[in-house]
Amino acid sequence: MSTTTHTIWLLAGETSGDELGAKLIKALRHFNPSLKFCGVGGPKMQEQGLELLFPMQDLAVMGLVEVLPKIRMLSNRLNQAVEHIKTVRPDVVVTIDSPGFSLRLLKRIADLSIPRVHYVAPQVWAWHESRVKKFPGLWEKLLCLLPFEKEFFSKHGLQSTFVGHPILETEVHHGNAEQFRKDHQLSDKAPIVLFMPGSRRSELPKLMPVFKQTLSLLKRQLHDVTAVIPTSPLAKERVLHMVNDWPVKPIIIHDPQDKYNAYAAANAALTKSGTTTLELALAKVPMAVTYRVNPVTAMIARRMIKVPYVCMLNLLANDQIVPELLQEDCHPEKLSAMLMGLLTDPEKAKAQQDAFTQIMHQLSGPNDELPSHVAAKEILEMIKG
Repeated sequence: MSTTTHTIWLLAGETSGDELGAKLIKALRHFNPSLKFCGVGGPKMQEQGLELLFPMQDLAVMGLVEVLPKIRMLSNRLNQAVEHIKTVRPDVVVTIDSPGFSLRLLKRIADLSIPRVHYVAPQVWAWHESRVKKFPGLWEKLLCLLPFEKEFFSKHGLQSTFVGHPILETEVHHGNAEQFRKDHQLSDKAPIVLFMPGSRRSELPKLMPVFKQTLSLLKRQLHDVTAVIPTSPLAKERVLHMVNDWPVKPIIIHDPQDKYNAYAAANAALTKSGTTTLELALAKVPMAVTYRVNPVTAMIARRMIKVPYVCMLNLLANDQIVPELLQEDCHPEKLSAMLMGLLTDPEKAKAQQDAFTQIMHQLSGPNDELPSHVAAKEILEMIKG
């Protein structure tokens, strides 16, 4: 690859995008060490050399109702990003997920003649297929993480490339269970349950109170159960504050290796929908998925959703291998009962684990190459072209 200095402008709006962006920057530098990176991201992208325009936490808002109070701030940030791109004139702009903000940005810079790449396909196959009509002209290249997305977008006349899922590049499945129990002074037999509420400001207030009650109910049945909450460094302080009044204190972790060790030690998990389900599946942790949003948001979403499941594992398996307890079913009694089933029924847990193995095979990129390397090559081809 050429060593000519080029600038790549990147945008990531949430923790999962920051992790994806960090892997992408590292892969791009593997092929061209002289590249420069600027834009919007989180701490992991900054560690890889991203020059930050503004913190990505400003964009980490989810929910149709929840976003309303943030509209003015989001509009200002959009204008700021557009002006920065006009000033920097990068060789390519790469937006990572966060379609609410990313697609608006791509549209605003359409007349700048700067190549645009969107990484992580918008999940219109789940929400509203007619929205595909708005996509032509938004990007020059779409990079997909899921195998069925290429066919979906091709059906609508949009070129896309399946690069594989970056979850396969993590060390999720290389944790040390014995080390985790030793580090946190846990007995070999104490059951460990992961509670994963996400890191968004809009998610934590909805799920943490439910998890608090769920853990209390679980503790009545399994006296030696230990709860662990993996969280991001950005959300750590908020989570610690929220568990202050919990009668049963969970272990809060944010270090990646500690998290992987927790996965290896865990007997079950209760998680929000999203990338965490793939992490848990790769680590073979039996799980249930739950989620709760504003009732108005939920009512609108139910009318729009076109797929039978919200959990990515269930979509890839085309079967509900992971229980989904959403909205009204996101209730402490139902959640604790589901976890008890996973903890006390070995056959139920093993059925999930066997299915996880099959699903992970689907996420490998072309020729089993690292997904971040496939994505990096696609982006560098645009600069070369």
